[in-house]
Amino acid sequence: MSIHAHLSEEAQARLNAQRRNSTISSMVISILVVVLIFLVLGIFLLPNIIKETPTIVTYAASLNEENQQESKKVNTQIQRKPSAPSNSMTKVIAANSVSPTAIPVPEIDVTTPSADFGDGEDFGGGWGETGDSGGSAGFAGIPATMRSRCSKEDRLARLKETGGTIQGEEAVVKSLQWLKATQNPDGSWDKTHPVAMTGFAVLAYLGHCETPLSEEYGETVLKGITYLVNNGLKNDGRLTNKDLGSIQWVYDHGIAAYALAESYTFCKSINVNIPDLDTVTKKAGDIIMDGQGASGGWVYKFTPTTSGDNSVGFWQIQALKACKHTGLWTDSKFKSTIRKALGWLEKVQGKNGAIGYRENSAQSPGLTGGGVLAFQIWDEGRSKAAKSGIKYIASNSKFKWGEENANLYYHYYNAQAMINHGGKEWDDYNNMFRDELIKAQKPDGSWDRGGGGNHGAINPHMATCLATLMLEVYYRFLPGSSK
Repeated sequence: MSIHAHLSEEAQARLNAQRRNSTISSMVISILVVVLIFLVLGIFLLPNIIKETPTIVTYAASLNEENQQESKKVNTQIQRKPSAPSNSMTKVIAANSVSPTAIPVPEIDVTTPSADFGDGEDFGGGWGETGDSGGSAGFAGIPATMRSRCSKEDRLARLKETGGTIQGEEAVVKSLQWLKATQNPDGSWDKTHPVAMTGFAVLAYLGHCETPLSEEYGETVLKGITYLVNNGLKNDGRLTNKDLGSIQWVYDHGIAAYALAESYTFCKSINVNIPDLDTVTKKAGDIIMDGQGASGGWVYKFTPTTSGDNSVGFWQIQALKACKHTGLWTDSKFKSTIRKALGWLEKVQGKNGAIGYRENSAQSPGLTGGGVLAFQIWDEGRSKAAKSGIKYIASNSKFKWGEENANLYYHYYNAQAMINHGGKEWDDYNNMFRDELIKAQKPDGSWDRGGGGNHGAINPHMATCLATLMLEVYYRFLPGSSK
């Protein structure tokens, strides 16, 4: 017989309720424990699980943006102001990364040339006068013969190779600083012959590859070029401040045309657009070619003649070579002109190799270097005439500062002709003039007139420019001829 205890219904109900409450409590406690465990784990493990991933930002510049950084382009434009009240004109040159620089330019007033033709004067003290026998270069677009002047390393290398010195290079820099300090407010130099003297100064700067973008001399160069451009606009391409009836304006024109043509070649290469530079350069070159006489030479006023003034002509020949480099003409345009010009020089050359002022080679034979240079720059450096002229220069040249033979006008040509020829003749000539010329420089960077009589430099500005060009000869052009 088994004995079983039986709960009352009320007790059983209470027991069941207790079980249910216990189960629910256990479940709640379990859930809370699990949540607590996760919280504890979160505190210790979450920093290692959740890491901040760095954001990688990439930037690909567009082709246009890269080009803007690599190649600065300069835009220039002439802004003409009303004639009243200021009666002036302003040129503004602005680069992408620099502030605009305003450069004052003379107003262009087209005037009618005076009817009083001829004043009986030559270009200063004796340029072309008769009767004096006198004494003895990112410039990828620049012609190869000029490119060696466009980096300090290349210039120093050329100095070493061709007989120049650091002292000579320092003298060049001092002279450029002097020129900068003596420039007129309108961009010109000198008062009596501003067009020719500005042409000389611009050539001296370009000879050192100082362009409108140069840090030290850029504004100076730009103002000089602008002055010449506006002078040409005033006179329909004729570059002079003289009356067009004057016998001396052709000197102004040849020298300034030479400077503008070189300026155009440099500016085109470095993407500097100077308004009307191409127009004036083209007109100036055409005037030279149209002004050649039947003889093949050029004379005062560019009048037709069967003779030729070589002192005038040499500047036209140099200017035309610079014009050829511009690309503004087809090469064929120059062939007939140059053939006639060199033919004239062959005709008037003396048996001793001298090339003088006009037909008579004994008259100012110190000009021989100009004749030799003419043959050399037009690819006739191997010709009999050029070699004969070199022999004359080598046998007759002397250079002693302050004496008649230190004629900078003659030696400007001789230095170029002799370095083009090279060899012992150049070494001897270089040793003769180089240190003597450097020592003659004044403390302010200029040179005085030196020697030369009627055919010497007409003022310190011209003397300084000619001396500078002589000391730039080591790198200004690569030799264009051989022995």
